[in-house]
Amino acid sequence: MTQMQSRGALITSTQTGRTGLRLGLLLAGLWLAGCSGTRFVPEGDKLYTGSTVKLKSPYSIPREAEITTELESVIRPKPNASILGLRPKLYFWHMGQGKKKGLGKFLADRYGEAPVLLSQVDTTKVKGLMINRLYNNGYFAAPQVSSPVKAKGATATIDYTANIQRPYTIKEIHFPERDTLVDRDIRKTQAASLLKVGDPYNLNTLITERTRIDDQMKQNGYYYFSPDYLLYEVDSTQHNQVNVFIKVKGSVPENAVQPYVLNRVTLNTRYDLTDTTTRAQAIIYQKYRYVPDEKVFKARAITGATFLYPDSLYRRRRHDQTLSRLMSLGTFKFVDIQFRPTRQKPDSLGYGFLNAYVRMTQLKKKSLRAEVQLVKKTSGFTGPGFTVQYRNRSALRGAEQLLVNLVGAFETRTGDTGTDPETGEKLPVFGLTSYELGVNAQLLVPRFIAPFDIKLRESDFQPRTVFGAGYKYVTRQDFFREDFFNLNYGYSWKTKITNQHDFKPIDLQYIRLADTTATFGQLLQDRPFLAASFRQQFIPASSYMYTYNTQVYEQRRNQFYFNGGVETSGFVASLLSQRNAAGNKEVFGQEFSQYGKFDVEVRNYYRITSDPKSGNKIATRLLVGLGLPYGNSRVLPYLKQYGAGGPNSVRAFLPRELGPGTYRPTNSAEKVTRFYDQVGDVRVEANAEYRQDLFPYVKGAVFVDAGNVWLVNPDPTRSTPDGRNGQFQFNSFFKELAVGAGVGLRVDIEFIVVRLDVAYPLRAPYGSGGSKSFVPNLAIGYPF
Repeated sequence: MTQMQSRGALITSTQTGRTGLRLGLLLAGLWLAGCSGTRFVPEGDKLYTGSTVKLKSPYSIPREAEITTELESVIRPKPNASILGLRPKLYFWHMGQGKKKGLGKFLADRYGEAPVLLSQVDTTKVKGLMINRLYNNGYFAAPQVSSPVKAKGATATIDYTANIQRPYTIKEIHFPERDTLVDRDIRKTQAASLLKVGDPYNLNTLITERTRIDDQMKQNGYYYFSPDYLLYEVDSTQHNQVNVFIKVKGSVPENAVQPYVLNRVTLNTRYDLTDTTTRAQAIIYQKYRYVPDEKVFKARAITGATFLYPDSLYRRRRHDQTLSRLMSLGTFKFVDIQFRPTRQKPDSLGYGFLNAYVRMTQLKKKSLRAEVQLVKKTSGFTGPGFTVQYRNRSALRGAEQLLVNLVGAFETRTGDTGTDPETGEKLPVFGLTSYELGVNAQLLVPRFIAPFDIKLRESDFQPRTVFGAGYKYVTRQDFFREDFFNLNYGYSWKTKITNQHDFKPIDLQYIRLADTTATFGQLLQDRPFLAASFRQQFIPASSYMYTYNTQVYEQRRNQFYFNGGVETSGFVASLLSQRNAAGNKEVFGQEFSQYGKFDVEVRNYYRITSDPKSGNKIATRLLVGLGLPYGNSRVLPYLKQYGAGGPNSVRAFLPRELGPGTYRPTNSAEKVTRFYDQVGDVRVEANAEYRQDLFPYVKGAVFVDAGNVWLVNPDPTRSTPDGRNGQFQFNSFFKELAVGAGVGLRVDIEFIVVRLDVAYPLRAPYGSGGSKSFVPNLAIGYPF
């Protein structure tokens, strides 16, 4: 839709203004009516607005919803895109009619869509396709499809109704019966067959069964076998039943019905796509012919990721696993495997022999990358940052990746800081400006380094042992300076593409608070809980996190994401500790944090339509976090506490504006420091969002958010009317959730998403008296 801007003299008369408003509303109404598209329909025709499909039968219809969806998929053409009954793409199309250039032509070509007319619908062809799909689903008893047209004004719909009888079911299943090696091996797969006696006949199931048999054959050495070499003979019987015969075609190449054994496996780590003349001398290592690049790799680094073994039966699973494992090392640009029959070696007992050639094209061993970025944090801090990264892809000649990062940032807190209720002046926020500079390093070793042997032979992904260390210097101007040190050691592995595990038995963090100003020192003195969270900053932690994510299956209509983790601090340190004069435990003269922390995040994405490219979906998320301080700690370390509010949280409230519990800053001094004060040990948050494609690269959203944070132990310095002083209570937390709703606009150009959300608070934890203004959120990426 376009915007209209009037130019001319400014008329201040109230009556004239009202007349102009009425005229504007009238013009807008007429324009919206035009956007419905009906005024673009030629005389004697109608705008086609869609179809429905219904199945009718005197019997129960198995898989009714699935078959209905399959019939809907053959309907052509598709009606014009519609948003709330409006069709703006027709308007853009109309703007370009009769024009060869200009804005109207550009908008028509980019966003326009010609009207889809009733006269363009070939119902005979559509009904023929529907009957074909019904045959494929076992409805052989003369199915019929009717297609009455329903007209309403200048628009029309078509309602398809399929009249069907009972579907044919499978009575008997016969696998190949010849006494040949290939038939015997096919019969061995019957136990896992997708075809079941009594199931309705379904062509898609037959096709999938053929693919399943082919996969099993390739797991048993039949490298040259193909699903096309199998055929079905289906004999119909009386009483709506069929007998299914699976057979191997007679005209199959000899090599397709012969299993193969791997004879020689060559591993070439020096293969170059642009140089086919290189003839490097191979060495024999653990029966492999290895073409080495000893300056980069040791042989065991490559053989450890190779699952094709000389003198073993060819299995496609091992073939695919080798490709995946070698690529996941992160050191190769390309990996491919070629198989060639061994002519010099005679067949043995019906088996053939293959030579395997694994060709690996290396990435550059060392690289240096620098990038400048705009940092936008959920805490509201925004500013430029930079990262300089050095990478060595085989630091110890075993495909170990060494990454060294130099990072820096300048950040300023953005967003409304609130107003003083007495003076109406804007309130400052201490620590508004922040500088940070740091260096960190990671060594990623592509195998488990542990006291016991762990191979994960069934996984497609290379496990990693991760060593990390880092230092970061942070200054909050006019407030304090902090030094961050960290040292960690852990493991990361996948059992399959959807499942990831991260285990850190050692995760040491030490934060030293230094150079505090008098203002911040007074704040810590007034807030003992805040002082404890800042001062107890030696964190000897261990953690485990599990992630399950089906978003990798892009074709799935419903996608699910789960992330759960547990973290403990101080358990091992307490065994080595002694008590100081204050009665707290310490190791090496340093008090340490003690807590247990549990986090769960669940997301679900449901696509409204069956089109996998559609962005129309309902996205939901639930976040639950629980920190339990004990021993030395009455509150979680500040680094580990939760905040609520902001562009990726409850968007109707500012970053960390909520909680803990029903606490709300009531005077100027408290409001000035609320960014540091409004955090907690417990978090509950839920979000629901409907996302809609609007135009190419532009999406809209409507959302509702709810959430808050609480303390495990009450804080007397953060008094609340309910007397709980921010403490979590299971029987009342639901009433203390902040709720907000809003709309959003997103520009999604694949490699970056720019998001603008505007939210309005519906309920605050502290009841009435809160802000009732719209809160804009400008961010990069989706909120979840």
